[in-house]
Amino acid sequence: MMTNSRSKFMSEINVTPFVDVMLVLLIIFMVTAPMMMQGVEVNLPETKAQSIKTKEDPLILTVNKKGEIYLEEHPLKLEELGAKIETIFKYRREKELILRADKDIPYGVVIKVMAEVKRSGVTKLGMVTEPLE
Repeated sequence: MMTNSRSKFMSEINVTPFVDVMLVLLIIFMVTAPMMMQGVEVNLPETKAQSIKTKEDPLILTVNKKGEIYLEEHPLKLEELGAKIETIFKYRREKELILRADKDIPYGVVIKVMAEVKRSGVTKLGMVTEPLE
């Protein structure tokens, strides 16, 4: 049997176009990722407190200037808060929650939210503040 040099196939894959596309996608995601960071606008109080060390990503609860409650970025009523937190923390080992409350809302609103959070079984409750300048 004679093999003809014309009938051989080239078995190498050209990866250059794949690498080019991946680099373009990487650049696009690097540019757009900081723009996607958004949340509820809160004017935090200033203190000389140290930062909290957490193992898992804690759940963030926000109370804005109008007294509206947000779990991450989802609005909730105070009555729904306890059941929602219980459901979320049902299978988590560390029950950590961080509270971001506007400095201009009444103290009683923050206490009601904290009481509902503690009633739902959260073991660690941190409060977010701005550092003093």
